[in-house]
Amino acid sequence: MKKFAVLALAALLVVAFVLPVAAMEFEFGGYWRTRAYTQQNFDGTDDDVSEANDVTAVDTRTRLYLTAVFHENLKFVNKFEMDATWGAPAGSRAAGAPTNRGYGQVGADGANLEIKNSYADFNLGALNAKVGVQGIYLARGFLADNDAAAAVLNFKTDTVAIPFLWIKGYEGGPGFNARDLDIFGLAPVFAFGDFVINPYGLYYFSDNAEDYMGAAYDDLNKFFVGMDIDMDFDPVSVWLTGIYQGGDVDMADGSSQDFSGFLAALGFKFNLSFGDVHGQAFWASGDDDPNDDEDEAFVVPGLQSHYWAEIMGYGMFGDTSYYQVSNNAPADQISDIMAGNIGVTVKPMDKLTVAFDVWYARKDGDITIDIDTGRDDDVFQSNIEEDELGIELDLRLTYQLVPGMNIDLVGAYLFAGDATTGGAKDDADPYELGTRLSLSF
Repeated sequence: MKKFAVLALAALLVVAFVLPVAAMEFEFGGYWRTRAYTQQNFDGTDDDVSEANDVTAVDTRTRLYLTAVFHENLKFVNKFEMDATWGAPAGSRAAGAPTNRGYGQVGADGANLEIKNSYADFNLGALNAKVGVQGIYLARGFLADNDAAAAVLNFKTDTVAIPFLWIKGYEGGPGFNARDLDIFGLAPVFAFGDFVINPYGLYYFSDNAEDYMGAAYDDLNKFFVGMDIDMDFDPVSVWLTGIYQGGDVDMADGSSQDFSGFLAALGFKFNLSFGDVHGQAFWASGDDDPNDDEDEAFVVPGLQSHYWAEIMGYGMFGDTSYYQVSNNAPADQISDIMAGNIGVTVKPMDKLTVAFDVWYARKDGDITIDIDTGRDDDVFQSNIEEDELGIELDLRLTYQLVPGMNIDLVGAYLFAGDATTGGAKDDADPYELGTRLSLSF
């Protein structure tokens, strides 16, 4: 009888564990890419120092997504990432690289698994909540396009979505709670057919921001208010973005600074039978006088990421182990710059897409450089103010090798301005060549 009771209890436990699993669904997906690229003259010169900074490399990225779907109102989302620069020692950094790209060395077996996202996604009536480490996207990346530990509460109806978000930017820990940084946001979305309005606000608060922003910073209050507008009048779509930056910060030396700044951006896309014509432009303020008590540079600490041109704005090959862009370009941190492009996308055959873009960029404020006159006595013209970053040409070809797998070929060339070359005697135009093999599932 005792043996029968034990067997019955074991059977009940098996049923208790198996039934929920059977009722649960799992969604599995992912992304993989391998890229080979060369980046030359990115510092605007062609001397021995420049050659030492040139990069020719191959890297691989794998992302795996696993979501447990309990029912229509609850799921648990996880995303994992593995990166490897070919030849980089396992568990260590590639030479000159700011991030770990291990397991690419002969022998592999590097411990390099990253947890990109892990959060619960659940509904309470019209309220959706996402709690955990998740992707945050706001204002087309001009404010946020990054992963962060956050809680996002989103009240949804058929025409309105009102998300409130709290991001933990930094945790000081016991005894250092004053060093915590909290970021709060509100970003309602109002949809009226083909017309969408998305006003938003983002607020940074810390009693001591030195660990997050540097030792010079203390009490921080910084905010951003802005709006996105999207209009779709097929075959033409247009978007607009405007953001104002304000607030203040007490510095560690007892002084204080006021924040003021702005970003304005717009873009369009005109769909045609053979492809499209597209373009965008943005203007983000820089600090006109670093010695006064007002900081006008538009800067979003930690969250902002807006990729644009191949050489000046990361493009397809910017997020490598080396994170390289041309000299004095802001990469994906859109600040102190005026830039714009016009481009065309053509689909000459079913499996082939060709995109060509022309970019122009300059600094919002001048930078001071010394111009090498090229004379044998090394005479320089000192304190010359320049702002031209240059004109960039980007060409991308995308071809479907087999269903599910694409290959991209990219060529980019920057006709460098003096703000890129720095007035060097051995100035040179940056260029980039690369290819990417990718699949998603």
